[in-house]
Order: sequence, then C-alpha cells, then structure tokens
Amino acid sequence: MREYSVPASFTIGENDNIVGAVYSHERDDPDHVIFQRLVDGSWVDVTCAQAAQQIRSAAKGLIAAGVAPGDRVAILSATRYEWPILDFAILSVGAVTVPIYETSSAEQVQFVLSDSGAVAAFAETDEHAGRIEQQRATLPALQSVYCIEGSGPAALDELAEAGRGVDDAAVEERLAGIRSADPATLIYTSGTTGRPKGCQLTHSNLLYEIRGAKACFPDHLAKGEKLLIFLPLAHVLARALTIGAFTNGVTLGFTSDIKNLVPMFSVFQPTLVVSVPRVFEKVYNTAEQNAENDGKGKIFTIAAETAIAWSEAQDTGGPGLVLRLKHAVFDKLVYGKLRAALGGHCHAAISGGAPLGARLGHFYRGVGLSIYEGYGLTETSAAITVNRVGELRVGSVGKLLPGNSMYLGEDGELMVKGGVVFGGYWGNEEETNKVFTDGWFHTGDLGSIDEDGFLTIVGRKKEIIVTAGGKNVAPALLEDRLRAHPLISQAMCVGDAQPYIASLITIDTEAFPGWKERHHKDPDASVADLVDDPDLRSEIELAVKEANQAVSKAEQIRKFRVLPVDFTEDTGELTPTLKVKRKIVAEKFAADIDALYAKG
Repeated sequence: MREYSVPASFTIGENDNIVGAVYSHERDDPDHVIFQRLVDGSWVDVTCAQAAQQIRSAAKGLIAAGVAPGDRVAILSATRYEWPILDFAILSVGAVTVPIYETSSAEQVQFVLSDSGAVAAFAETDEHAGRIEQQRATLPALQSVYCIEGSGPAALDELAEAGRGVDDAAVEERLAGIRSADPATLIYTSGTTGRPKGCQLTHSNLLYEIRGAKACFPDHLAKGEKLLIFLPLAHVLARALTIGAFTNGVTLGFTSDIKNLVPMFSVFQPTLVVSVPRVFEKVYNTAEQNAENDGKGKIFTIAAETAIAWSEAQDTGGPGLVLRLKHAVFDKLVYGKLRAALGGHCHAAISGGAPLGARLGHFYRGVGLSIYEGYGLTETSAAITVNRVGELRVGSVGKLLPGNSMYLGEDGELMVKGGVVFGGYWGNEEETNKVFTDGWFHTGDLGSIDEDGFLTIVGRKKEIIVTAGGKNVAPALLEDRLRAHPLISQAMCVGDAQPYIASLITIDTEAFPGWKERHHKDPDASVADLVDDPDLRSEIELAVKEANQAVSKAEQIRKFRVLPVDFTEDTGELTPTLKVKRKIVAEKFAADIDALYAKG
C-alpha cells in the first residue's frame, strides 16, 4: 500500500469561517463588482458594499425571527442571485444552511426538513412553498417559511423589514462566535440509490476546499475573472465554487436557464466555466449535429480528430509541422466558433460530478479550452483531487488538494482523509461507521494512481457488473464512449449474473429531428415509432462497435435495446446532476433488460 499526501500550504485558525469574506470585502474593496444580477433580461452590477448590506439586513431579519447559532435553515430553490445572499445571511448568524433541490418532491422536501430539524425555510416560488405547507403538520421544528419570489412579500424584503430593530452589532457578535470546527452546511446526498444522508460539512472543511482550490488555480480564482454558475446550488460542486470564487473576488452571475445558456454566455462573457461532463458532451454533440445538418459533417469530424491529435501531442513532445498547420486552419474554421459560443472570453473550464472521458478532454484542450477535471464527493466538500494549470493530465482527475491524503485499498477502492473530508452523517452514527476505517473514508470509487500521483477513476465499486462467467466489468468507460455519439443521450450497461454485457440506449431528442431529415424519415415519427428502424439500429450499432474497441472481448456489449423514451430528472431516472439512477432504470425497464437475454 502506498499512501499519497500533500501538505497544506496554509493554516486554518480556530476563529476562521467562510462568511467573513463578505464583510472584509465590504471594508477593503467596497466598490468592486462581486455579483452581476439578472434583472429583466439584463445583467446589473452589485458591488461588495451593496451585497454585504443586503446580506447583513437578511441576517438581522433571521435574528429577529429567533434563528439561533447552530439552527438549520433550508433553501428550496433553483440557482439564482438570492441563493448565495440567503446562504451568507444564514451563515452570518452562525446557523447551518440546508440546501434542497428545487425539483424535489413534497415527500423528499418533508424528509430533509424533518431529518435536519430545520427551524426556517426559504422557498423559491409559491409552488415550492406549497410543497412545504403540505407537510407542515409533520414538521414541529419549522417556525418560518419565506418565499423568494411569490405572490406575497419577497423574502429579502421581508427579512430586511423584520430586522430593522436589530442592531448591526448583533450580527458582528454572531460572527465573532463562529468557530472553524462549527457546522456550516448540511447537504443531503441526492444518491443514485437509497434514502438521502445528510453530510455535515464544517467551516473548516469548506475553508480547506476553497484555500486548496486557490492554491491550485491562483490566476483563475482571482479578481478580474468572471464565473457564471448554472449548476444547482444544492449540489456541493456549485456551492463550494461559489463560496471560493466569492472569497477571492471573482465576479459571479447565476442562472438556472440551461436552455438559453449560449446567448447568456455571449452577454455575460465568463472567463471560467464550471460544469458537469454532460453539458460539455452536449456542446460537442450539438456542434457535430449542426455540422451534419449543414452538410459539413466530414469537415467537423476531421477538425475534431485534429484537435484531439494536437492535444495528445502536447504530452509527447509537441505537434509536428503538418499537424500545426491543420490545427491553425481549423482554428479559424471551427474552433473559434466553439469558443465564441462560450462568450469569447473563456480560457478555462472545470469539470466534476462524473467522469469526463479522455476523448472530450483532448478535444476541448485542442480547441483552446482546457478542462481541468477534478474528483470529489459531497463527503469531501467537492474536489479532493484536481488537474491544475501546468499539471494537467487528460483522462485523469488530477492530484490531491493540499492538506489531504489518499491510498488504494486491496480491491482498488480509493480511501481518503484530510481537511476536506467530512466528520460524519447527521444523526446517523451507523452509516458514518460504515464509511470510515481507522479515520480513512471509503469513497466507493475504484481508482488507479500513477507514479506522479495523478488519480484516475476506473468506476464505481457498487456499479461493477459481474457476469455469469465471473468477469468484472466497469460500465463507465463503455457508457462514456456511447454518449459520445451525437444521437445517443444516455446509455446504461447491464449484465450482472448474465452471460454477456448488454446496454439500454436512449435517443437525444434535440439530435433526432436532424437525423430523421437526413435519413428521409417521417418528420412526425417519434423515437418509439422508430426503435426497430434498420437505419437507426445501424447507426447505434456503429456507436456500440466504437465503444467496444476500448475494452476486452469479454467486456464488450453484445446486444443493445433502444428505449422509446429518454431518461430525465422529471421522470426519475436522473439525479439533479444528470447521473443515471441505475436501480430506478433497472426497475422501470426490467422487461427491456429481460428481452436482451431472452433466448431465440
């Protein structure tokens, strides 16, 4: 067993916390634009002084409402400007923020509010507030419900009015009482299986995260940079990056309007993009599909191959003359347009939440947008390893953040400990004991670590498929290859205790109309109408053959089934961060899986 450790280049003091930056920015740099707020379709500047005043007013309102240090306060909302304002206000009074995904059902909302014992909750809309009110009788601890944007008074206005009689010194007193060891947030894992567990993260955990990230990205997490947050703030990745970017003076914008991201990028002009792999995948697939629809599919294919070759050459001595010339030509024809789609000013991206895949990593680096992939869990306060400027190994998830350690168990499971690793699940000692051994946290992920300390995630331990022949197969590599095809939205491999690997495949609804037109299909035909269409099956078969090249014969997909519907969060097959809930899919499409192994 070889243990890898990176010492921290910083210290966390007993009185350090993650909210103090709000008030130090107000004092030291009051006129700096720390937020841009979307108002009636336009981005409006918010200075450090204005943000601090709004946060302080909300904090005073919480004190007036009786919120005490250590109390849990929930936010049920999509990503928007008010989210971090309320988060910082909650933290300012020494309370603990409990995020809830805005897509959560009334039953899920009830579980989180009940399990956390939340004393107050912020709902985004009247409809969200209704989900809470449905369960009010079962929530004895819940005293107050505020609506961010509803028919009644807006939450921030209501808090400001309630706190008028509270002195500013009351907030300062609460801030002075916060200790780095105090809990800052209780994040319930959305989970692909089972009931959510509340991960309790302290101010210290998050300080290790944001100071470690600053050490890895000193120029990107800095004043003058701009970051547009569009991932759910209920997820630890977006939340930790928001706090880290804010602390370091990055100008932040917020939106949950994913469908209009491209026009929003052109106006906001971020210098840094943070996303999950599926969004980067969709950008690539859409560009490829548009090229196909315009009759330029072959040009795009050669351009993509050139970008990947150019990136790969960076690791093997640099590109030769011919490759440099080809790359320069495609930079004008293709790559520049892709960069323009991200606003034209973006020079780096960070990916997390799921494996990106080496193919995509090389493609984006080749077009001039390096993606620094990292790895982490809610239990590790977001990233515990990252690629960084000057130390980027495409296909890996990078090296340890300062102040943390890792090793691989006998079965290849990644074990971690350090400053970012949480202390346990809220009120659940049994589950906490299950995931710790001698202070080391079991991540549940299988990895490999090279001689330079770069980590690569091989697969999820619980997702390993063991065939009837005893072959262990990690499905992630196959599924990543399949999703690379522009017509494929999602893929889930199956084969536990079966003679071979098979796959369920869904079709991308955005790519489907263009494909029908090019193949002279009825424009009104649905995916369900064409699941057995020879042309469609032939196209998917080619994608399967391509994916199979990455694995041994025993691991290859032998059969596939095109499903009539796509997986979505609304229908329950995807988590809010677009991971497939394998157990749900297996139950919903049991008949389709059975058909893959039916004789005859």
